[in-house]
Amino acid sequence: MTELGRLLVVFGLVLVGVGLALTLLPRLVLPRLPGDILIQRDGFTFYFPLVTSLLVSLILTLLLNLLFWVRR
Repeated sequence: MTELGRLLVVFGLVLVGVGLALTLLPRLVLPRLPGDILIQRDGFTFYFPLVTSLLVSLILTLLLNLLFWVRR
């Protein structure tokens, strides 16, 4: 049970780090990709990074699977 707690703390710290990086460095970390939704109207801008979210999810899934495979 102690290992699960440590693992959750590490994942939490990684998520906080990624969140800070995405907040502080949005243009340098992830550029706008084709497929991201951008709607601009007078006085209103809506941006939803659909493809970027899928790409980040894929990369994190691969990294976590690699981590679990190495730990076995």
